[in-house]
Amino acid sequence: MIENREVSNIMIAGVGGQGSILTSQLLTQAALLDGKEVKLAETFGAATRGGSVLTHIRIGQAWAPLMSEDEADALVALEPLEGLRVGVTYLKPGGWVIMNTRPWYPVDVSVGRAVYPPIDEIISGLQRLGGKVLTLDATDLAMQAGDTRATNTVLLGGLFALDAAGISEENLFKAMENRWAGKSAKLVKLNQEAYSLGKTTVLDRLKVQ
Repeated sequence: MIENREVSNIMIAGVGGQGSILTSQLLTQAALLDGKEVKLAETFGAATRGGSVLTHIRIGQAWAPLMSEDEADALVALEPLEGLRVGVTYLKPGGWVIMNTRPWYPVDVSVGRAVYPPIDEIISGLQRLGGKVLTLDATDLAMQAGDTRATNTVLLGGLFALDAAGISEENLFKAMENRWAGKSAKLVKLNQEAYSLGKTTVLDRLKVQ
């Protein structure tokens, strides 16, 4: 678990189309509902879909929205290689990584111009940076909840299992309800179920460590 501190620094790394921005918005809105000060900064790659997407979320009295090097307490990696790329710069020694094991192959890999590294090598790289890595097939868990597009909320559940943000689950669920208000109660239920599957999986992993 992450110790209490004045500022909790959380990064979400993925590619366009995975729901990185939605994840950061849910987390930010939940923090505000909790009465916490929060800063959010988003950076995008060259393409909206398939390009790198990185969000900085700073909960507490942070001076700036962007983190410095080696400052992330927790890194949520929706895409493994993006997680490593971001972790090299921002993950603090001893920081947590919650990583989806399903790759999102870039075009160069798909057409055979590049080779995607084995997942074990990506995990080892994060561990050499001093990261405490927890992996889960978040895509499969999202499928169990009813829709692979809920992969991001599965990983959000993993983050909450660590109490990394110091935010109440009740207010995260309220943020989900507000997000899909007037659209579909089914979407709220699906994402809450995906969240619960991710949280339970990570809690079970922590018990055996």
